[in-house]
Amino acid sequence: MNVLISGTSCGIGRAIAELFLQNGCAVFGLDIGPASIQSKLYRHYIADVSDKDSLPATDEPMDIVISNAGVQNSGRDIEVNLKGSINFVEKYAFHAGIKSVLLVASASAHSGAEFPEYSASKGGLLSYMKNVALRVAKYGATCNSISPGGVTTELNRPVMDDSKLWQRIMDVTPLKRWASPEDIAQWVYFLTVVNKNCTGQDILIDNGEKDLNATFVWPE
Repeated sequence: MNVLISGTSCGIGRAIAELFLQNGCAVFGLDIGPASIQSKLYRHYIADVSDKDSLPATDEPMDIVISNAGVQNSGRDIEVNLKGSINFVEKYAFHAGIKSVLLVASASAHSGAEFPEYSASKGGLLSYMKNVALRVAKYGATCNSISPGGVTTELNRPVMDDSKLWQRIMDVTPLKRWASPEDIAQWVYFLTVVNKNCTGQDILIDNGEKDLNATFVWPE
């Protein structure tokens, strides 16, 4: 099975790629940075999803397409997170043989409790996901999204290392923990490989934070 994933050099994207590799899939990773995965089953492309012309042609069609690449409070959140995901999915997902498409959004798409452009870009992904679900259905394919809350990535290290800020977050998180990148990868694998009937849906993975008290945690 051929799996194409954007944003595989670190964090959630790398964890997703590694899980598919562990399950014997051929993984094609795309990132603006160099490869951080060494495997005979892994091929890496350097490209910017916000630049259509940089997206490479693949030698064979993909069975699964996962749009994960993203930025936060960069001044380019709309261009990368929303328009970049559209560029990526439109180029690679619409063909006979596609089995599933997945977009990585964010809990802030539901709560709005993040930087303005970031929240808007991720909220837009939820609408785009439903649009894609309608259009890939003719191939018998599913399209869903996930909306992670806090995840223990290196990007979030400053938050986790700030004891006062971390306590504020835990105070409004019923399960008193964040997901690991590997936890998120398991959800992605289930939705794209095991799942055959759920489509057009977003799965919120935030350890209960939104249902209790969404809060803005990033220092401005």
